[in-house]
Amino acid sequence: MRRIITQVDAFTNTHFTGNPAAVCVLPEPQDDGWMQNVAQEMNLSETAFLVKHDDGFNLRWFTPTVEVPLCGHATLASAHVLWSEGHLSSDEAARFYTKSGILIAKLQGEWIELDFPANRSQATVAPPELSEALGVSYKSVSQNSLGYLVEVESEELVRQMQPNFQQLKNLPISDVIVTSLAKSDSDYDFISRFFAPGLGINEDPVTGAAHCCLAPFWRDRLHKDEFLAYQASSRGGVVKVNYSGGDRVFLAGQAVTVLRGELITV
Repeated sequence: MRRIITQVDAFTNTHFTGNPAAVCVLPEPQDDGWMQNVAQEMNLSETAFLVKHDDGFNLRWFTPTVEVPLCGHATLASAHVLWSEGHLSSDEAARFYTKSGILIAKLQGEWIELDFPANRSQATVAPPELSEALGVSYKSVSQNSLGYLVEVESEELVRQMQPNFQQLKNLPISDVIVTSLAKSDSDYDFISRFFAPGLGINEDPVTGAAHCCLAPFWRDRLHKDEFLAYQASSRGGVVKVNYSGGDRVFLAGQAVTVLRGELITV
């Protein structure tokens, strides 16, 4: 049976930037071991697997080493594939059944809007090894279900930092969002990076789930609901964020297909 797999660059409109994800729309469910093996073979930060279900699709996400409960860029990539490859018409919303509940994606011109759960952070006292592992001092540290959220003094610190990933991996919580306000003359409101050695990813290029944490964090500080954010990895990516309080965050990004192939597996 044919199993087509598509690689998409998400949160960008330019090939070879943003965050790459593999997307596989399956004719029938596959076992977890098979999906994990495919994700390991693809060796991208995420591989998404979809199976038609009622009025939507079951959606699961795998890094090369583990399954994760939520992934923004692979959801964006999945929605892009459903529309671009004719599984849905452009006026239909993409409805995903996931371990994080029902997620909805809508096509709005050249942008795809995702309806995701908000993830609020609580102030915490981080171990002193965190600053050492990151290689920077910080203004504040809070914690959410994704990991630590660390605010630093400037955009330059975010861009220039070079964490020690082995030290990070040895911490009780090894996954860290680092953020700061953008420069005053920037087009962006805030910038960030996301380090996730605990998930088998030293640095994720652009992370939707991280922006579910960053939205309430920056709304509390900037007292506004709409943001244009930049994730400052080496590939880089742009995320529109809309959060007016409550338990849902709206993230929007663009996506482009890079390659399409057929899985030849047993």
